[in-house]
Amino acid sequence: MNITLNNRSETFDEEGMSFEDLIKRKNFTFKMLVTKLNGKLVRKEDRIHSYIKEGDEVTVLHLISGG
Repeated sequence: MNITLNNRSETFDEEGMSFEDLIKRKNFTFKMLVTKLNGKLVRKEDRIHSYIKEGDEVTVLHLISGG
């Protein structure tokens, strides 16, 4: 499966995976993540049910705050 992850081409052996699987596989460990699938926001509670397919555009952003 070929997708675009954060504007970079990525290839995975699986034909489809959940957003939650992708986050674990790519080791995104920040507690506050903004996730989008094909430009649409995917809420944290919906990541387990949102599936990524061939050609999808995926965005995972870390929310960082400070002072």
